[in-house]
Amino acid sequence: MISKALWTGAALGALVAGSASAQDLMFPPGEGAFNWDSYTSFADSHDLSGEQVTVFGPWLGPDQEAVEAVLAYFADATGADVRYTGSDSFEQQIVIDAEAGSAPNVAVFPQPGLAADLAARGFLTPLGDEAASWMSENYAAGDSWVDLGTYEGADGSEAFYAFPYKADLKSLVWYVPENFEDAGYEVPETMEELKALTEQIAADGETPWCIGLGSGGATGWPATDWVEDLMLRTASPETYDQWVTNEIPFTDPAVVNAINEFGWFLQDDYVAGGQGAVASTDFRDSPKGLFDSPPQCYMHRQASFIPAFFPEGTEVGVDADFFYFPAYESEDLGSPVLGAGTLFAITEDSPGAQALIEFLQTPIAHEVWMAVPGQGFLTPLTSANPETYSDDTRRQFGEILTSATTFRFDGSDLMPGGVGAGSFWTGMVDFAGGESAEQVAQEIQDSWDSLQ
Repeated sequence: MISKALWTGAALGALVAGSASAQDLMFPPGEGAFNWDSYTSFADSHDLSGEQVTVFGPWLGPDQEAVEAVLAYFADATGADVRYTGSDSFEQQIVIDAEAGSAPNVAVFPQPGLAADLAARGFLTPLGDEAASWMSENYAAGDSWVDLGTYEGADGSEAFYAFPYKADLKSLVWYVPENFEDAGYEVPETMEELKALTEQIAADGETPWCIGLGSGGATGWPATDWVEDLMLRTASPETYDQWVTNEIPFTDPAVVNAINEFGWFLQDDYVAGGQGAVASTDFRDSPKGLFDSPPQCYMHRQASFIPAFFPEGTEVGVDADFFYFPAYESEDLGSPVLGAGTLFAITEDSPGAQALIEFLQTPIAHEVWMAVPGQGFLTPLTSANPETYSDDTRRQFGEILTSATTFRFDGSDLMPGGVGAGSFWTGMVDFAGGESAEQVAQEIQDSWDSLQ
């Protein structure tokens, strides 16, 4: 068994631990556009002097520095001794710690599937109906986020176990404003308009899209994001949920239709290099066609992280920009958003652990990370002040997130690894290579059935 003292990281080389204390406050209380009232109100109602609160998560490097900046405010407000430990082997280590009875007070899960597994084994403490109701009322598309953290416990009954915090946004299309302006194209606001623009660009003798599925051993994953986004735009959120849990098979007409919707964008005239080049084009290289002169393509659908692979010196908002991957006006499915995120869960209950979950319900707990320069923190908390985002790009990402009517977690990450990080990836490569949606769907479903 790993002792509590050793757990803090001294004996585990893969772990990096740090403490959060009052002198570490990044932004002086009372200054800036932060909701300081939420901070002082929380501080007035909580005293944890002398209590240690341990937090374990996947964040290292700049992310660790940012979360420790947030936790410093919790420590300052409560008097608690807060210790954060980060590990690049979090998924394995948290299971070991839970089984050994040496879990931290709070664990930060990068995927809900692992949290659900530990809840089913009795290793998580329910956060309570009050926390779930708060999230439903205060997060944009709040019920979607409550569902993300609701699992069956060891007794088989459902409860809210994991608090979503720090979201990632995938439903984006990137473009070069100068190219659009020169060609007279306008940013589409509906899927119907996006398809019409695609057809117009092709009719003008240009190529609408750059798409790359290459990613080494993970080749194919960018296509799963396309299918998931299109599933949310052609079927109900409930159908999406049934799909990712195998309540309906990959061969269901709704899933086959979403795959074929992706196929519409893969037509030779619509994608740089033609359909045959998609699987061999690395996803990190595919957006570079936007910046060629003349451009190889005009649009590229990818998540909020993709500017890291733009040409050096590219300024988002000037040299490149983005718009929301739009929904069908005719489908009346609102404004769905595909993304990912992290979830806080109590793995060793204590007053400090409970208080930390309460702290995450304050705007200041979100605004501090929003304000850290160079960080990718996004929040669906509608009461957080968007003016605290460190730049306009993050602020616009946040507006898309808080305007969402539905949020769904990356579907492939919710599926068993052999499917979501296996046959789904390879199936999409086969689809890009010419196999039919029906054939690919059957092959993926066969792989899922073989896991039973």
